[in-house]
Amino acid sequence: LQEFALRAKDHYVPPTDFAKIHAGLGNKDEAFAWLEKAYAERESRMEFIKTDPNYDSLHSDPRFQEMLRRLNLGD
Repeated sequence: LQEFALRAKDHYVPPTDFAKIHAGLGNKDEAFAWLEKAYAERESRMEFIKTDPNYDSLHSDPRFQEMLRRLNLGD
C-alpha cells in the first residue's frame, strides 16, 4: 500500500489497484471509497470487478451489489 502511495505521487496508479489492496486487507470502507473513485473516473478495469477474485471479500456487501448494478454488471 505504501509503495502504491509513493508511486502515485509521480505516476498515475489506478484506483482499482488501491481498492484491491484494501479489499485484501479487509478494509472494506476504504476499498469501496477507491471503487467509487474508479467509478467516477470511468476506469476501464471496473468492468472486471465482478469476476476479479481480489474483490471476493466484497461480494456479500450490499455496496458491491449496488456498484455492479450501476455498472450494468448485475445478474
